[in-house]
Amino acid sequence: MAPGHRRDALAVGLALAALILSPARGAFALDPSLEVSQYAHTSWTVRDGVFKGNIYAIAQTPDGYLWLGTEFGLLRFDGMRSVPWQPPAGQTLPDPNVNSLLVTRDGTLWIGTFAGLVTWKDGKLARRAEAGTQFIASLLEDRMGTVWVGTLEAPHGRLCALRADGAQCYGEDGSFGRAVWALYEDGSGTLWAGAQSGLWRIRPGPPRQYAPPMEVIGLNTGDDGRLLIAMHEAGLRQLVGEKVERRPIPRPGERDRLLQENEIDSNRLLRDRDGGLWIGTVQHGLIHLQHGRTDVFTRADGLSGDVVLSLFDDREGNIWVTTTGGLDRFRELPVTTITTKQGLSSDGAHSVVAARDGSVWIAALDGLTRWKSGAAKVFRSESGLPGAPQSLHEDHRGRVWVSTDRGLAYFRDGRFVPMDAVLGGRVHSMTGDEAGHLWLAEDRSLVHLRDGRLVEQVPWSGLGRRQQANVILAGLEPGGVWLGFWSVGGGGVSYFRDGQLRASYGAPDGLGRGHVPDLRLDEEGALWVATHQGGVSRIDDGRITTLTSRNGLPCDSVHWTMEDDDRSFWSYSACGLVRIARDELRAWIAHPQRRIEATVWDAADGVRLRSLAASEFGPRVAKAEDGRLWFVTGEGIQVVDPRHLAVNNLAPPVLVEQIVADGRIQGPNLPGAAVAGVRLQARTRDLRIEYTALSLVAPEKVRFKYKLEGQDRDWREVVGVRQAQYTNLPPGSYRFRVIACNNSGVWNAEGASLEFTIPPAWHQTIAFRALAAAALAALLFSAYRLRVRIVERRAGEMSAFNERLMKAQEQERTRIAGELHDSVMQQITALSLVLGTAKRKMASDPEAKEMVVEVQRKLIDLGGEVRQLSHDLHPPMLKEAGLPEVLRGYCDEFGDLRGIAVSCDADESLAELSPGTALALYRVAQEALGNAAKHAAPTRVAVRLFRSGGDVVLSVADDGRGFEPGRGEGGGLGLVNMRERARQLGGTFELDSRPGHGTTVRVAVPFRAREVKPADTPEARK
Repeated sequence: MAPGHRRDALAVGLALAALILSPARGAFALDPSLEVSQYAHTSWTVRDGVFKGNIYAIAQTPDGYLWLGTEFGLLRFDGMRSVPWQPPAGQTLPDPNVNSLLVTRDGTLWIGTFAGLVTWKDGKLARRAEAGTQFIASLLEDRMGTVWVGTLEAPHGRLCALRADGAQCYGEDGSFGRAVWALYEDGSGTLWAGAQSGLWRIRPGPPRQYAPPMEVIGLNTGDDGRLLIAMHEAGLRQLVGEKVERRPIPRPGERDRLLQENEIDSNRLLRDRDGGLWIGTVQHGLIHLQHGRTDVFTRADGLSGDVVLSLFDDREGNIWVTTTGGLDRFRELPVTTITTKQGLSSDGAHSVVAARDGSVWIAALDGLTRWKSGAAKVFRSESGLPGAPQSLHEDHRGRVWVSTDRGLAYFRDGRFVPMDAVLGGRVHSMTGDEAGHLWLAEDRSLVHLRDGRLVEQVPWSGLGRRQQANVILAGLEPGGVWLGFWSVGGGGVSYFRDGQLRASYGAPDGLGRGHVPDLRLDEEGALWVATHQGGVSRIDDGRITTLTSRNGLPCDSVHWTMEDDDRSFWSYSACGLVRIARDELRAWIAHPQRRIEATVWDAADGVRLRSLAASEFGPRVAKAEDGRLWFVTGEGIQVVDPRHLAVNNLAPPVLVEQIVADGRIQGPNLPGAAVAGVRLQARTRDLRIEYTALSLVAPEKVRFKYKLEGQDRDWREVVGVRQAQYTNLPPGSYRFRVIACNNSGVWNAEGASLEFTIPPAWHQTIAFRALAAAALAALLFSAYRLRVRIVERRAGEMSAFNERLMKAQEQERTRIAGELHDSVMQQITALSLVLGTAKRKMASDPEAKEMVVEVQRKLIDLGGEVRQLSHDLHPPMLKEAGLPEVLRGYCDEFGDLRGIAVSCDADESLAELSPGTALALYRVAQEALGNAAKHAAPTRVAVRLFRSGGDVVLSVADDGRGFEPGRGEGGGLGLVNMRERARQLGGTFELDSRPGHGTTVRVAVPFRAREVKPADTPEARK
């Protein structure tokens, strides 16, 4: 192509992109009763930096990816991320400008560029030379599998049919003009072409041109089966018989004069799977035709741009639109919003009520709207409405009541009839019963009417309240009414009847905390109470059970509750619209501690989230005769149809895209469902595995579970995150698995997997580890032997030290015993003699003599104790006679002195104990007997000295009053001394005592025999 011709083709291509005509079929269609503005709309603009340049074409491959043909190359899009597609090394696209895309039934992606056609399948890029090196303007696969290619060339464009057995091209005679812009195959198999020269029928029969010869850039079928034709500068046409005529379009309203005059600058046509017609225009954005109704969506409404380049219907029913400003997606929402665009009097809705005749009434800031059979009618003052509407109610006769800022009225014969009732302020809620009672909760009081006459008016202060009721509900008994209060006034609910409060419930009774925005009676007569901070409470015959987030409720701030026709439980809360299945709710009612499963629709599903109730007037929710739920959000009115929820039943394809190790892509840079055999480098530190799931309805709500087999014990679940990271994995073989579910909770349980291996470094090999283990074992054994020697030496040193310490202690005890005997005893004896002499010389004073006798007696007792203490400090026969004999003698002497029966059983073989051990055990026996005499008041004490294996055991047991160990009784310092002696000898100390059951002291120490010196042997003595 000559440079001038190429520039001309480029300019035309930028203005007129190709129509992609073979959308995949799949999950669900858009609701045809809705306008474009009521669908979920997401826009990605060029200004956001997600894309750069124009997107001319869209296609979807069987793996679920969207492919975007742009002026800067081909992009792969998963609904969250767009990734520039890179051809295999050494290959390139004929031109970076991609103008048309097609995915054929065998999964091949056909890529039409400004300079030729290529195909991509199974990782291979192939050039299709049959189409030449020209601008590829349009692509189509017909029902026979033939791929048709329309080109833009100078001096004339061509139409080529590519089959397995070859190619056949048309238009060499210039009949198509410079370009074939659009291709379309209708339901009968007729193939149509839109060219610069006009409309052509390619088959059956020879090609035929239709008049007028005006440039055709879009083709499709109308709802009446006629061929629709988008003509450049001529608007929308249709083929009627053999003639091309204007296609009339229903008037969309007053918003666009050009559309009213049928001057539509259409350039793209798409018929969705539900039959709706989408028209892309050059200047006026997007037009939607459905069931005789027209609505327009432009840049002013949020479209990325007013110049539409392409339209596409994906396998899940999403409608994709590309413009000069970016990319847009439209999808159906579970929750529909009705605003002024659909006929509501004002977006600031206060309350809603459903009437028996099938109509729904919405009170808003600027009038009252009646919605019936899809049509809206607004009532204002000219219809008798006294003022701005607030609360609504339908009475037992089917009359709709409305409270306004200027009074009360009811609807009759197409007008509102005002009432003479004097109101003391705003009416926040109204209710009534079958007996004709009408109750109003106004600012100052509770008003009770019957047949239009005032029955009673009770100030809120008369009910012990500082603030009006937020919501009221007629009870099951005639004339009874339930009241729900604001938390500022104390919250809670009360039941009022016959001028008295009959019952009241609050948080201390188990009711949910916070103010009460809604009350509802179910078919069993139980009262359901929605609370702002405490979930939903159920009152049944005075018994309260409360459903909160602890039981599985998504959040505790609930605005209202409702039951649908299938008895499922619905609630509107701060975290979204919640549905609990009937069986699930019944199970909770039977077992209130049970955890429930709930479905939640949030902002991504079209629900307007509010932290508090959206209005101070009621009712805030109504169930219409057709089963749909209407509720107030403060911004229009929202509607959900429990019987026709938008559910995505297509499980998302799951793909592992690539593996990145230490910042370098190691795995395949193209996705696959299962990838095996990736070998990473040794000592890989940081590992990132990127994956995705191809659900384009709400990709931000896709949930993933992944697990690295060989590392993770359980599945990890994440939402929105599309990569897994691992650090410092040990060498080995791993298998990464990932599964996902779509926005409706439909799981792809098979998912995708990736197998990879991390080889060991030289220091991680089995041989190196075995050698290191052997060296470490040798080192540990050497350390162990060295430690044993040190311990043995220290043990010997400690034993010798203990022996020296005990010897020094005994020497000190001997010195103290001598001092006591030689000094203290002599002084006591001398004092006793002096007292005897004083007594004889004393005059005859009996009382004085008695005092001297008492002192003399105490001195004699003190002398006995000093002699015992001297004996205890220095047992004179221990070294010569041995421990058994000395211990028996001490027990006899102790028993005589204390008046206690002491038995002693001592093994004679223990006479050979070393002096240190014998002395320590003797001291323990002294301490134990002394403690018993001082603290236990026993009648019997049993002392045993015996061998047990390699140990010597001393046991002292009494039948005294006992004590609880650890409470400071039973000897105190004596116990410390006995335990310390046992520890110094490397032994154990045990104490067993209970109040009323005596005390047992048990000491076990290693047996150490007396050292026999040469001078002590018979041979030495000879």
